Amino acid sequence: MKTPADTGFAFPDWAYKPESSPGSRQIQLWHFILELLRKEEYQGVIAWQGDYGEFVIKDPDEVARLWGVRKCKPQMNYDKLSRALRYYYNKRILHKTKGKRFTYKFNFNKLVLVNYPFIDVGLAGEVGQRP
Repeated sequence: MKTPADTGFAFPDWAYKPESSPGSRQIQLWHFILELLRKEEYQGVIAWQGDYGEFVIKDPDEVARLWGVRKCKPQMNYDKLSRALRYYYNKRILHKTKGKRFTYKFNFNKLVLVNYPFIDVGLAGEVGQRP
């Protein structure tokens, strides 16, 4: 199973933000997914796969449960979580990988532009400060 580090890519520091305290409503779902992907203990639940930025949710019910715990919403289920993920499609932050169940891919270039408009993303994917 390839991780971004195995491919020679490292996610930029801006993609990760310090973990919010449990119950914090300040975290967005895409940040939460990155948190899970970074922790080895959740590799059986969610893991990097395939192309750079692509991940698979191996246990959708558990990911939904963990998201519910973080957001203090005990009624969270995968249907509700997937609806939230679809919200990111229109923003082009995330998209579903066609033909692969529970598989999504981050668009990190879009995330830079949305969250850090002052950062320049070169054609080669290099991230730097705009002059």
